[in-house]
Amino acid sequence: MKLDTKSLRYLNNADWKVLTAVERGSSNHEVVPTPLIATLAKSSLGDVQRSISLLARSNLIAKVATAKYDGYRLTYGGLDYLALHGLEKDNVVYSVGNQIGVGKESDIFVVSDKKGRVSFKKGVKNKRDYAKTRTQKERGAGSWMYMSRLAATKEYAFMTALREAGVEVPVPLGQNRHQIVMSLVDGFPLRQIEEVPDPAGLYAELISIIVRLAHLGLIHGDFNEFNIMIKEVDGQDSKVDLVPVVIDFPQMVSIDHANADYYFDRDVDCIKRYFLRRYGFESDEAGPYLNEVKKAIAKDPSSKRLDTKVEASGFSKKMSKDLATYMKEHGIDGDKVEGGDSSGDSEAVEEEGEEGEEEEEGHDEHTNEAIRTHEIGTEDFLNKQDT
Repeated sequence: MKLDTKSLRYLNNADWKVLTAVERGSSNHEVVPTPLIATLAKSSLGDVQRSISLLARSNLIAKVATAKYDGYRLTYGGLDYLALHGLEKDNVVYSVGNQIGVGKESDIFVVSDKKGRVSFKKGVKNKRDYAKTRTQKERGAGSWMYMSRLAATKEYAFMTALREAGVEVPVPLGQNRHQIVMSLVDGFPLRQIEEVPDPAGLYAELISIIVRLAHLGLIHGDFNEFNIMIKEVDGQDSKVDLVPVVIDFPQMVSIDHANADYYFDRDVDCIKRYFLRRYGFESDEAGPYLNEVKKAIAKDPSSKRLDTKVEASGFSKKMSKDLATYMKEHGIDGDKVEGGDSSGDSEAVEEEGEEGEEEEEGHDEHTNEAIRTHEIGTEDFLNKQDT
């Protein structure tokens, strides 16, 4: 989905209040009544109508023809604008550039702050599923906006905790609603690297990351060649070292999860299968196994549990359960095949790769640019005027 930021410069404070009012009303209305929009915006109906007209022309809100009353719903573009406006006020994002990735769970854009520093923005997207029950409507647990926000909140929380723990992940720069801003990774997805000088060494490092995450109380849940970036750094004796950077965390779970062993084994098996298939390397060592990691954790009372830390930061078990249920219902569950038959995991990974092909290819093209701008020209890199 193309993000058109041209209308950002034309919105004034009254327009933002109306757009925010539609968002607030969407928590318990599929179509927000116009009088309610005026009430939530604390403005007269006449003033609100002017803003509604502008927002509708910009496709930020939409009138529902089948509605039994006069009202509007928030579009995904409207949610994008609200998130960008929040990130702009936090001085995280100033301008938006090219879209560099499209996946089944997110859209990725290059962005810049006021100092011209380039990073990228990931907008989490979920299939629209309006609240059905009264309880869901009251809490918004079944809405696409709520679930998109949860996915972004979870990813940002885990990325922040992992970065602080010294794990190689992108630098988290900001999060608002369903959007996350993080640093660019100067590298390539593992799946794009045809040869590596030391397959055994890289394999051992990736397995050690899985084990280290488990020692921190976490399992990635989707640890495969699509979610591992490889960057080159200068090593000793003029050698170039390959450093893995882990990305994509919405499916991360605690080692206390009911299916923790399954997810841990799946992450390990994904790496084993890929290295055998791509590089012809097969480890002669069995495992590792989660029960071994848990035994090591039990012997070390000083072990840091990031799953507990993230929960304490505000992403609760209830939020995690809501998101996990939603993702499972909509088939967003890593490479797990229907029925849980792990024998089909390899084929499932290949199918997911085909579906995510466009996203990764776009990112490859971008990461190959020395200045990390993906050929952004003045016509694409639109500076927003302060509103």
